[in-house]
Amino acid sequence: MRKTTLLLLVAGLIIALTGCPAPAATPTSTPVPATATATPKPVATETPTPAPTDKPQAVAADTPPPAPTDTPQPVATMKVLLIIAPQDFQPQEYSETRRVLEEAGYTAVVASTTLEEAVSMAPEKLRVKPDILIGDVIVADYDAIIFIGGGGASVYWDDPVAHRIAQEAIAQGKVLAAICIAPVTLARAGVLQGKHATVFPADKVVAMVQDGEATCTGEESVVRDGLIVTGNGPGAATEFGQTILAALQEQ
Repeated sequence: MRKTTLLLLVAGLIIALTGCPAPAATPTSTPVPATATATPKPVATETPTPAPTDKPQAVAADTPPPAPTDTPQPVATMKVLLIIAPQDFQPQEYSETRRVLEEAGYTAVVASTTLEEAVSMAPEKLRVKPDILIGDVIVADYDAIIFIGGGGASVYWDDPVAHRIAQEAIAQGKVLAAICIAPVTLARAGVLQGKHATVFPADKVVAMVQDGEATCTGEESVVRDGLIVTGNGPGAATEFGQTILAALQEQ
């Protein structure tokens, strides 16, 4: 009994000194790595188009054209109109006025109530064939409208066509002129209101111009008031033409 116990103790001591052999490792299979999963490629996404705003885009507006003026601007034509009576127009007033303007480069056009030869006062008895009937006159075609005097000029005093021509000349900014007894036509056309003028120095004729509300004595040879030029007779014809020319050149 003791011997057995002793042997067991010795055996235990030997085991304690030598150590226990490690148990054999159970072979294990090398784990198969999991199937590699493909890394998903990034998918390009379209950049969303910004939603249109409700606010409309500003559209450049066209620049509006300038408003037309009430009074048409005169256009230079280098033409002047001389209106003469069919009988007894004053020859010096006609000839001198025409000469001054033609020498300055203007073309003179003659108008009357007939296209037959007009005959001046005695003693010259100058004959002039008109270019145009007074009823066919277009004021815009001329730079100046000139009424020549003489005894026969009274035919235009109450002529509505002559009045229309005078009124349109003023409205269109044209030079308007009359000499001898012809300023009466302007007065009765209503274009001498508030203006200074002259006329043939006979009391009755001066009174008719004054009746048109013009300041007039008939003593001055030539009077210019703006674009209106008046003369008092044949002795003032050259100055009358020169004053018309000055008014034309200032436009």
